[in-house]
Amino acid sequence: MPADSRWPARIRGDGRSRGAALSQPVDQRMAATPAAQPGEEVAALDLGSNSFHLVVARLYGGELFVLDRLRESVQLAAGLNQRGRLDGAAVERALACLERFGQRVAGIAPHRIRAVGTNTLRTARNAREFLRRGEQVFGHQIEVVSGFEEARLIYAGAVFALGHGERERLVTDIGGGSTELIIGRGREPRMMDSMQVGCVSLTRSCFADGRISRKRMQRARLAALQELEPVARIYREGTWEEAVGASGTIRAVEAVIRSRGLGSGITADSLDALERDLVRAGHVSALREPELDPQRAEIFPAGVAILRGVVEALEISRMGVTGGALREGLLLDLAGRRERADIREQTVAALMRRYAVDIAQARRVEATALAAFRQVADAWGLDGYARQLLRWAACLHELGLSIAHSRYHRHGAYILENADLAGFSRQEQQLLATLVRCHRRGWRRALFRDLPGEWPVRTARLAVLLRLAVLLHRDRGEVARTVPRLEAGTDRLCVRLGQDYLQRHPLTRADLQEEVHRLRSARIRLEID
Repeated sequence: MPADSRWPARIRGDGRSRGAALSQPVDQRMAATPAAQPGEEVAALDLGSNSFHLVVARLYGGELFVLDRLRESVQLAAGLNQRGRLDGAAVERALACLERFGQRVAGIAPHRIRAVGTNTLRTARNAREFLRRGEQVFGHQIEVVSGFEEARLIYAGAVFALGHGERERLVTDIGGGSTELIIGRGREPRMMDSMQVGCVSLTRSCFADGRISRKRMQRARLAALQELEPVARIYREGTWEEAVGASGTIRAVEAVIRSRGLGSGITADSLDALERDLVRAGHVSALREPELDPQRAEIFPAGVAILRGVVEALEISRMGVTGGALREGLLLDLAGRRERADIREQTVAALMRRYAVDIAQARRVEATALAAFRQVADAWGLDGYARQLLRWAACLHELGLSIAHSRYHRHGAYILENADLAGFSRQEQQLLATLVRCHRRGWRRALFRDLPGEWPVRTARLAVLLRLAVLLHRDRGEVARTVPRLEAGTDRLCVRLGQDYLQRHPLTRADLQEEVHRLRSARIRLEID
């Protein structure tokens, strides 16, 4: 049979009707997360660099039962121009997809939905504007996760689909804009890296006109090997017992190899045979194979080249495949948050240990900050998620002391904004960093202006509460402080401590008087009664 007779013609259009925009206010996106009820629906949306994937499932006894899967080839990464901005066509494709997906999740409560963007939204210069518009049409918050967090979620989804066991596994995921490598045992990943090479980005640089040649395949594989070189030895010499691929690209490669009888699974030999077939086809328009989604054909040669590079660099004799990946990891993470097994709590505790935070002082500040929060939450429109942020910031406000006392609030903020923090999105890290940066000394209004949505005002109010709690515990004493009585207005906060208390604590009185002047920059009138 001729080589070009196995690849069906490209199908244009998805045949789906366009759904109406949702009316769910995005301001409700960060509300408190009540415990899950058996059988409730949860949804995960992966805004990948190549495709957007939506999975809807039910939770029963810790198990996920998938109800619906939607996938659209958006090719967001293909819309990045030379200035690093998403062009209008890519944005419109993405927004139309989000509008359709929004219709599917319209009946699911906001706290049971997680939507995350990956590599392209990490790098696009106009990502913030796209996210604002995307949240409006989708109706729910869209987070952007780091490469580290993406890898963690991929591993969770992969091992869940495989069955946890205690085998040490190497998991590979090839996406549109990045490739993730993870080694872990059971449920716990222990080594994770995100490489800046993906199917869409490599297609643009090596196969932009659709032509496939041996020289182009070699150039694409070399580009993948160059990205893998800094970490290849570490992963190659790891003690993993099984290699598995977790992405749609790797599953497509395995299916085509099997369909064409090119070998028994993903090996160096079967990939070489597949590459020869691609070169003989000569162009992506000639790739006709029942096992290959027509929407994936354009980026398929780049995916084969990257996978060939991974197998070569890591000396993998054979790679299996798994149906679980980022979406399933999101659902499991969402289920964990519902069951009060939030990975973010473990991350905060680990940071406190790693940076030798004075736990007793952190707990004192936390208790006072939360007591203040309870008094002003209604007046200031602060919800359960805001309380969570305040609590984490109180626990971590002295994070930077292990580096230097001078400007330690800046050191702590830098760590929180730039470190790989399991479970946290980039937006959450920015909010925490802002709170820690502004918990003492001068007030930086510019830091709040950069925050998304309604968070400039909310974060400023949380920062005032944190500053007050830190100030009241400046002497680090074990004796319990008198919790002040607070009265909040739109742009004012009245603090009542009592005349006797202030006379007995002259340093606190002086600090509060100075705080009155500092908070004028925040346009908050602090009144000491």
